[in-house]
This record gives sequence, structure tokens and C-alpha cells, in this order.
Amino acid sequence: MQIAIFTNNYLPVISGVVRSVSAYRQALCALGHNVFVFAQEDQVIDQEPFIFRYPSLPLPGTADVPTAFPLSPHIDWLVPHLKLDVIHTQHPVLLGQVAANKAKKLNLPLVFTFHTQYHEYTHYVPLPQETVQEFLKEAVHDWLKNFMRRCQHIVVPSQSMLEILLNEYGLDSNYTVIPTGIDLGPYQQADGADIRARHGWQGEIVMISIGRLSKEKNWKFLLRAAARAMQKYPALRVVLLGDGPERTNLEQFTRDLGIRSKVDFIGFVDYEEVPDYLDAADFFGFASTSETQGLVTMEAMAAGLPVVAVDASGTRDIVQNGVHGFLVDQDIEAFAQAIDQLLSNRNLYHDFQRAAS
Repeated sequence: MQIAIFTNNYLPVISGVVRSVSAYRQALCALGHNVFVFAQEDQVIDQEPFIFRYPSLPLPGTADVPTAFPLSPHIDWLVPHLKLDVIHTQHPVLLGQVAANKAKKLNLPLVFTFHTQYHEYTHYVPLPQETVQEFLKEAVHDWLKNFMRRCQHIVVPSQSMLEILLNEYGLDSNYTVIPTGIDLGPYQQADGADIRARHGWQGEIVMISIGRLSKEKNWKFLLRAAARAMQKYPALRVVLLGDGPERTNLEQFTRDLGIRSKVDFIGFVDYEEVPDYLDAADFFGFASTSETQGLVTMEAMAAGLPVVAVDASGTRDIVQNGVHGFLVDQDIEAFAQAIDQLLSNRNLYHDFQRAAS
């Protein structure tokens, strides 16, 4: 088959969507299909074949992730000549609209993967009034529902996201749940000793978390809960892998909490280093309520880490409460108590480790 994938984000950007696109592209190519990726322009020389780039611009709040500008005469000329069988978009906006329009023009089936809870991202639109934000969320909901009606098939990465689509968007057919998988090898072979030594974490209890430093990831809740747990466990250290528009605010927030010296903002690291960072940690903490699958939680478990997380969509599809760790309500005291339960019971800790890996 000749398959076109349209995505607003692709390498070198590191995100769950990018990892999903890359994994499926590799798998489809291994099966003998030709896969053409259309994505944002970036300062990178593509090592993979059939990657086509749209011009991109940095926008306020998303400067770390260039935003594709959906206009390219060259690509407009190219697409009809590829003799495509299907168009698969990863987003409903920007290049997603390009994908939908080209599918209609060429009379091709359009597939859409629902990667993102878009209503959780309306704060990026500079309309501060709460009533306006609520109106905007409703508009996003209605617009997304209409977009999905244009698609011949919908892919969702988790059962909990499927339930949201069924209950909130009225999706009733033409859907498939396909979680993004990961290669377990690098996590099972990881060695975090050098990472611990490099950062001076010997003798400390390391709670690691991974993700873009943005509001929808609920970092302030995680930091508040960690500060509460540090009252009993002064050796607790928080390690955050990732970067984003909220980094400066979060650094100041840790100062306000009085825990700045106990929180390491590592920034982005090469994807190949992530397994070693996870192996260097003692457990994984996660507070995001906007996940559709929670790949980073899956990666943490692949590295054998117990999990303490907010009970939310995506995460609950991966973590079994009391088996792989703890899922708790979005309550600071409950989260801190879960950390206490994990750290005060070594037998339980090791049970979670074995179940996770």
C-alpha cells in the first residue's frame, strides 16, 4: 500500500505522538508498505526516506515545538503523483485539515488517530476569561466531532479514550483501539549507575517524571505532593525529564515551595538515554490528567519502576492499582500518602517492581 501520514509533529521533536508515528511507520515499512510522512519543517536533515516538510513557525507558548504552516506548492503537486491508497492524519488541525481536504479531493479513505484531549489545551488561546474558555472548549468539542464525521475510520490508543469518544462525541462505529507499543529491550538492558553518579543522587530516593513542561501536565500538583512527602522523606528528590513553556514558572514554583534544591530540571535528553534515567530512579510519579495512553508510564514500568499516579484516562489503562503501584484521586494528601505507602513497605515495593517489569 501507499500510505500518507500527516502529522503536525515529527522528529526531532520528542513526544508521545512522534513516538507513535515513528513506531507505526517502521512497522508498516517492515511489512512492505510505502509510508510518506508529511510534517513540520525543523532544523534537521532527515535520515529516513519519504519525509516531506511543510514550512513552520514558532508560536507563543509552543516555541519548543515548531508549528506547521499548511501551505506548500511542492507538496500539493507531489501528493497526487504518489498514487496513495489511504491518508492517515494524527491531528484534526493544520496539517490535519490538509489531509482531510486531499483525501476528499483524491477520493481516498481518511483515517484519524485521536492522540490528544484537545479541550485540555484551550489555555494556549489568549482568552483569559473563564466563561470564554468554557465557550472555547465547547467550540473545540463541536468542531472535533464534525471533523471525525469526515473520517472513514478512527483509531484510539486506549479503552478509556474510546469510552470518552463514545460518551462525549457520539462515536458509534468505524473505530479501533490500537495502543502504541514500545521495544522492551532498551529498558530491560538499561543501567542507571552512571546517571546517578553524574547527578550526585547516591543515597537519595529519586522520583522521576517525564513530559512536556506545560500546564496540561499538572506539574504543580505533582510538586506540591512531593513537597508534602518530603516532610517525612527528606532524602526524596524529584527529577523531571522534559522541557517546555512552563519551565521558568515551575522553577520559581519550587522556590516558593522551598524545595528548589530537591528538584532537578533535566530538560530534553536523547531518547536513547531515557531508559538509563528511568533505571536510575526509584519510582515514577505522574499527575497528568490529559493523557490518551500514557506512553511514558508504560516506559517507566518497562524499566521496572513502581508507579504513583493520578487516576486518569490513559494512565488507568496501563497501571493496575495495587499491582503496579498506586492510582489516587487528584488530592495532594492522597498522593503523598501513596508515596509513603510505597517507600515504607519494601516488600510491597518489590512486588510492584516485579509486576511492572
